[in-house]
Amino acid sequence: MPIRRGEDWGEPGGLGPDGVLVDSDDEARSLIEEARRANRPLPEIGLLGGDLCRSLGGRGDPSFVRSSEAWRFAVDLGAVLLDGRLFWFCAHMVARRRGWAGEALVAMNAAWRGTWNLGPRAHPGDGLLDISHGRLSTGDRLRALRRVSTGDHLPHPQISYRRVGAFQTVLEQPLMVELDGRPVVRASNLSIRVEPAALTVVV
Repeated sequence: MPIRRGEDWGEPGGLGPDGVLVDSDDEARSLIEEARRANRPLPEIGLLGGDLCRSLGGRGDPSFVRSSEAWRFAVDLGAVLLDGRLFWFCAHMVARRRGWAGEALVAMNAAWRGTWNLGPRAHPGDGLLDISHGRLSTGDRLRALRRVSTGDHLPHPQISYRRVGAFQTVLEQPLMVELDGRPVVRASNLSIRVEPAALTVVV
């Protein structure tokens, strides 16, 4: 159930005995994809690092994550069809060229991608993905890159920004798509949707 404005989110409690500790978003994504493709329940995941961990205020301490002082959250997942092939992501999806030249598309479930605040309004428990899609000139791209660490690159007249549960587009040309920081495949036809509160994480 997505969080509503004014509601408390999360509950105290450590990672269960069958939970899995991961150091990165990509590690979490691999566990999620493995479970989904095998039609198994998603594992409970303890986050020690990565952008979702940072967005949730994680400390990166394994003993803390297993303690009663840790916090448990039901977070959303992103699911994306890339030219008809289904993948998942827990923090973000990025389709771009080297140096962010030309068309680019970003879907944020977490706020952060490394040191960049690409989703300044993103919340991993609101049942929405924050989608930015556009093409910047070289000058605008350089100006945006100087402001992206604070999230002040948005709004921008050349970037379409929306917070939605699903989004579909056909890119002008196939772009490399990164899921949780790992390049996975070039694609042009993207169909993205959110799976609300699909995963339990502990930080």
